[in-house]
Amino acid sequence: MARRSSPEVNAGSMADIAFLLLIFFLVTTTIEKDKGIARQLPPDEDVVDPPIIKQKNLFVVSVNKSDQLLVEDELMELEDLRQAAIDFLDNGGVAAECPYCQGSRSPESSDNPEKAVISVQNDRLTSYKMYISVQNELVAAYNFLRNRESQRLYGWKYTEMKKNLDEGNVKSEAQAEAIEERLTRIQELYPMKLSEAEPKKSGE
Repeated sequence: MARRSSPEVNAGSMADIAFLLLIFFLVTTTIEKDKGIARQLPPDEDVVDPPIIKQKNLFVVSVNKSDQLLVEDELMELEDLRQAAIDFLDNGGVAAECPYCQGSRSPESSDNPEKAVISVQNDRLTSYKMYISVQNELVAAYNFLRNRESQRLYGWKYTEMKKNLDEGNVKSEAQAEAIEERLTRIQELYPMKLSEAEPKKSGE
């Protein structure tokens, strides 16, 4: 009796199927982007005599190894940091120097946004999440004030103008130049002077 031949599986198209599956997963899979902070480093310049900053024009923010926030030597919750920074930047202690400021004009706080400096110091064991959160709140304080002034002067928020310019949503080169001039003007009213001090060693 003749032996029956066992049926064979046609594997000729397996490579094609695997290739199609690979393309499918590459197209449908979303890759999580790394989160970070957009910062432009200052140019390398030799500063012979660093500017003298009055204590009232300096807003000191410290974060310890336990992620506790110390603002102007007082404990503060993260959700209160943005408003505290806004109050400092917009104080307008010298009215003649900042007629557009809407703060309390306390003589013990910043004279004007041009002189106001925010100094951030972290412990070396501060978590990255807390570091980012503090930076976000401080940048949000600047954006709030810039948006307010941009809305008052141009009827258009600063962040919206910047987004449209960055994404190329402008009709012409002339419009792009006009937006750049407006952005520069708002940045002059509220310059971002955010300084990062050398991180402290844990326990110092």
